[in-house]
Amino acid sequence: MKTSKVLRKTAIRIWQAAILCFTCTAIFPLPASAANDAPAVVLSDGWRFAEQDGESLYRASCQGCHMAQGEGASGAGHFPALAGNPRLAGAAYPVYNVLHGRHGMPSFGKYMSDEQVAEVVNYTRTHLGNHYSDAVTAADVKKLR
Repeated sequence: MKTSKVLRKTAIRIWQAAILCFTCTAIFPLPASAANDAPAVVLSDGWRFAEQDGESLYRASCQGCHMAQGEGASGAGHFPALAGNPRLAGAAYPVYNVLHGRHGMPSFGKYMSDEQVAEVVNYTRTHLGNHYSDAVTAADVKKLR
């Protein structure tokens, strides 16, 4: 009997919260410019990444967690900063992590070719405040698969 009362109260609270959300968006809609300012998001078709250059691959696969400027984030999880990260000095480290994942980071090896992994790693190592000029090749990536 107590369980059904708790469930009924929970359902009522959820319903009240939903009504409040709908009311707030009706009273305080986002300005039209906010929708226009948002960058267009292009998703790859299929199960592999279609992007070929490092910057596009970074935006499609890394930016969601590591942020646009590579500053990292904390909250529901910890996403380390890639900007100015000395761990990226060794080229094998980011290649291995992209291919196989690390801690909470998913692996991208199944979804990117060797060339794509090399591109995104090279972009990360030469942008975002990083200046590691020794480029990774597709052959380097293949060795770590």
